[in-house]
Amino acid sequence: MDHFTYKNRTLHCDDVPVPALAEKYGTPLYVYSRKTLTHHLKQIQAAFKPVDPLVCYSIKTNGNLHIARLMVEGGAGCDVTSGGELFRALKAGCPGSKIVFAGAGKTDAEIRMAFENDVFLFNVESEGELDAIAAIARAMGRTANVALRVNPDLPPKTHAKTDTSVKGVKFGLDIDTVLEFAQKVVKNPHVKVIGLHMHLGSPILSVEPYRQGIVKGMVLIEKLRAQGHGINVWNMGGGFGIHYKKNEALPAAAFAEVIVPGIQESGCKLVLEPGRFIVGNAGLLVSRVIYTKDSGGKHFVIQDAAMNDLIRPTLYDSFHRIWPVASLPGFDAPEDFQVENAGTVKCDVVGPVCESGDFLAKDRYLPPLVRGDLLATFSAGAYGMAMASNYNGRPRAAEVMVDGGQHHLIRRRETFEDLIRPEIEC
Repeated sequence: MDHFTYKNRTLHCDDVPVPALAEKYGTPLYVYSRKTLTHHLKQIQAAFKPVDPLVCYSIKTNGNLHIARLMVEGGAGCDVTSGGELFRALKAGCPGSKIVFAGAGKTDAEIRMAFENDVFLFNVESEGELDAIAAIARAMGRTANVALRVNPDLPPKTHAKTDTSVKGVKFGLDIDTVLEFAQKVVKNPHVKVIGLHMHLGSPILSVEPYRQGIVKGMVLIEKLRAQGHGINVWNMGGGFGIHYKKNEALPAAAFAEVIVPGIQESGCKLVLEPGRFIVGNAGLLVSRVIYTKDSGGKHFVIQDAAMNDLIRPTLYDSFHRIWPVASLPGFDAPEDFQVENAGTVKCDVVGPVCESGDFLAKDRYLPPLVRGDLLATFSAGAYGMAMASNYNGRPRAAEVMVDGGQHHLIRRRETFEDLIRPEIEC
């Protein structure tokens, strides 16, 4: 469910017409629906309520302080993967006791920062990392709560760049050798292995990987307990898929149906790290057509959003629905955005960046477009602004939050001066 709807052939976010937002704040522009954000968080909380989970919003998906603060105010903790994300979580008001620190390459400075802010849990991914955490804990007179991130070696289930539980990736400890690793730290006074972490990748559109992960995890938890580790936390990560095309994703309740029984049987506290599920369909990218052209047998729509604004299509070959903000008579948004409809034109939607890989969509059927028309790229709330850059000297976009009939800027558009502000004067 989201709150982006066409009313009188004009796209609205809640009760606000998107053209009014583009006029006031300019383009390219990220637009978020507050109601959608809170609705998706509540969906997860309700689905997993029988096990009272610690739901940690994944800062990496969209770290805007207004969004992170909204999650914290809604009862969520935060999942962070760097010192910068930890800083954001703290600035958003999240207490350390509800922060889980993930990531395969934590630096000594980041580990010390985590101790100084009393984070709840470190997700540990290598022997070297655990040695570093133990050494820093000893020097600071602390004991670290850690969860061993295990790679359960499940069959491929999503894009190769976001599938984190197959052999040959940098994430996690090998399930075949993790017990040997865990045995070495049973009596270490500075690290306490209290949890198991199994993040399976993203976006996942089936419950089967979680079903398989639960089976493998149950066996492993019992073996870890037999070694002497007091396992009482099971972190199942995030990764729940969303609707990018039509209705391909499952509701939170479907995942809960598989995960909750295993958690109850294990006697563990459940930790979840959702991000995309909460913010993905709560945001869209609004852009304006600059030019159209025909070349080499293709029709190009050149608009002012580029790969530096939304890199997912270039990086992951990902699909985002795209449709005009003002829908002309006879051109209602189709059920299938990849099928030709009467009067539509097959085109590539591209940006101004000097790369052939700069596109938001290829071979997409759209109504005829002219200079000045507004386009909406949907499902852009996750990994859109979070992965934005200044490539080609392009200032990053503004971000706006909409709540009912109200809207306000939550990140101003960057200026040319912002591009050089951190650089030392010549």
